[in-house]
Amino acid sequence: MADLVLRGVTKAFGAATVLDGVDLAVADGELVVLVGPSGCGKSTLLRLVAGLDELTRGEILIGGRRVEALPPQERGVAMMFQSYALYPHMSVRDSMAFGLSVARYDRAAIRARVEQAARLLQIAPLLGRKPGELSGGQRQRVALGRAIVRDPAVFLLDEPLSNLDAALRARTRLELARLHRTLNATTLYVTHDQLEAMTLAERLVVLREGRIEQVGAPLEVYRRPRNAFVAGFLGSPTMNFIGARVAVAGPCEVACLLPDGVRLRAGANGAALRAGDPVTLGIRPEHLRLADDADARIRGPVAVVERSGDACYAYLEVAGARDGLLVARLDPDSRIRPGDRLSLAAPLGAVHVFDADGVACPPAEAA
Repeated sequence: MADLVLRGVTKAFGAATVLDGVDLAVADGELVVLVGPSGCGKSTLLRLVAGLDELTRGEILIGGRRVEALPPQERGVAMMFQSYALYPHMSVRDSMAFGLSVARYDRAAIRARVEQAARLLQIAPLLGRKPGELSGGQRQRVALGRAIVRDPAVFLLDEPLSNLDAALRARTRLELARLHRTLNATTLYVTHDQLEAMTLAERLVVLREGRIEQVGAPLEVYRRPRNAFVAGFLGSPTMNFIGARVAVAGPCEVACLLPDGVRLRAGANGAALRAGDPVTLGIRPEHLRLADDADARIRGPVAVVERSGDACYAYLEVAGARDGLLVARLDPDSRIRPGDRLSLAAPLGAVHVFDADGVACPPAEAA
């Protein structure tokens, strides 16, 4: 395996810039997951590393060697597509061996690599079958096996589980995590599934409009988003946002006035803020709790209740909230109904403050 380094990676299609100066380093053996909205450049970035698209500007290094001018077969990468792209007329064995045959490996080496990968992926009994005789999960394993036998320096996985049903996707996600630990493979992984991203990634990269918004350990990015975009993109349901104005700000705390006049305190460093500044407060649904009116800071009638089995989601009509609604994740046995009026509170440290530009205030300084 080898490390992967991107320096100023830029890709334009005519006048449209899809990636704009991306800098990223993936350590040897690290699994890095790319997330972001559709059209942000995730898959394009993988295609540039693989050599399937031509770089407009920048450098790509694999194992310290610049590869942007090399053809795909000389880069030492293996890419797995969302569609799996298996040859319908070939058996599993032949499909896994095809790339090695083209590279002129001897037959004994090809057989050994294919059988080793088949054992690792538990598909040895399927080697004689064709894709039409396989389930979706089995096809996914074959596509992985085709990548593994090449023993690449870098694995590139583009939405590899998106064609699977929910139950199979969850099981295969666990198998991918086990496989990565076994292979210790340098991997760049694209997904739209946040659960995949949070559970598989050693580091998470959030992209927007061709630029990196934040890089970090999944829980770090989730708990300490750099801006309102990252905060709102991660999480399901997403973070609640409420427009407010600063009442008092200091390095240890920010007190804000909500549109209904209620004061809400946040454990953030507001040294750069001034009284009267417009801000956006962010609170994740799981941090809201039912409270007595005496200590409640957010109140409103319940518009909708959703029960998922392990939680009860109550949507309150709250002035200043995005789309007019604020969602709280409550006890699954809660008997709350639409029309009930709730009083909610959140811990000081769970209230995020974003300035007028959407930039997050840093954590509060120790008193």
